[in-house]
Amino acid sequence: MPDGTPDSELLTPLERYRSMREANELMRDPTQKLAVEKLQSLHHALKGYQPAGDGFLSGWKDRFGLGRRSEAPPMGLYLYGPVGRGKSMLMDLFFDTAPVERKRRVHFHAFMLEIQQRLNDLRKIEKRADPLMQVAADVADESWLLCFDEFHVVNIADAMILGRLFQAFFDHGVVVIATSNVAPRDLYKDGLQRDRFMPFIDLIVEKLDVLDIGAGTDFRLDRLKGEPVWHTPIGRAATASLDAAFATLTDNAVPAPFEIEVQGRSIHAHQAARGIARFTFDELCNKPRGASDFLAIATQFHTVMVDNVPILDERERDAAKRFVVLIDSLYEHHVNLFASADGDPGALYMKGDTAFEFQRTVSRLMEMQAEDYLNSPHAP
Repeated sequence: MPDGTPDSELLTPLERYRSMREANELMRDPTQKLAVEKLQSLHHALKGYQPAGDGFLSGWKDRFGLGRRSEAPPMGLYLYGPVGRGKSMLMDLFFDTAPVERKRRVHFHAFMLEIQQRLNDLRKIEKRADPLMQVAADVADESWLLCFDEFHVVNIADAMILGRLFQAFFDHGVVVIATSNVAPRDLYKDGLQRDRFMPFIDLIVEKLDVLDIGAGTDFRLDRLKGEPVWHTPIGRAATASLDAAFATLTDNAVPAPFEIEVQGRSIHAHQAARGIARFTFDELCNKPRGASDFLAIATQFHTVMVDNVPILDERERDAAKRFVVLIDSLYEHHVNLFASADGDPGALYMKGDTAFEFQRTVSRLMEMQAEDYLNSPHAP
């Protein structure tokens, strides 16, 4: 829809979904349809809704006894299931048509980086010991519909503040939609001090309608069945193949650069969208990276694309070692790998003091091209 289209002229999520089905853009999927129906109900519930404590104007009215009566916000939605089940697409159908003045769709990891930065900035300016409530109020005033894509928690700093942060959002009347690969009860699984995180899980289950859409087809990988994931040699054809795969796996989402912060270091993905990131070999293996960097990538993304993997020799032993650790991290977390390379996996590093160790990497690279591996769920 063009910018500026009145809400009344926008199709609802269910109408958009039916239109895409009629155009054969989507396959029949009963679980997806159930999710759309829930989003349709929320769409209707949001018409005319406005948080009672919305901004300065409401505060002024409250002081003169003219404020709106407190209105219970509509229940949000938490959609979870494996990669390729259309979670992000469904949320986009809802977000694009949501009849809400102030709304925001954001990748959850990027949102939490922003929250931590806001906390740091506020502490510097106002020297507050606990600025979290002010940050929560500011966010709630800016957007009272928050749609989070790729909701998962791996950072203890985030885990320790999420309960209070989201309780404040709900107290301010914010409606939350989230997509995730894991059920709420599996968030931050085996994380440090997880007992302190459990109230947040209870809050999510209480405030959001939780729907498992895991049953069904992985539509994105279904489109790539029989297509290679390892492209040789490096060149225009290989790059074009990765471009096409990226577009297919992200439903033609517009990619954007993405930064991951790891122990004060920054890892840059030049393209990222919907749980997929694209790097060059040079960015990952010709820089001083360690296991923690590759672990962060493996937990953050369900699919990684690596451009321009060269054939290495003994002079490039450091790059070879980093590549081994990268593949180990991706393999252990069931991350799908797409790559362009100057040779098949067995030809990448044949001479050097880590050539024997590299054979395990070759074996893993071959396994990662198999359909069974590609169909296995991401294990963040």
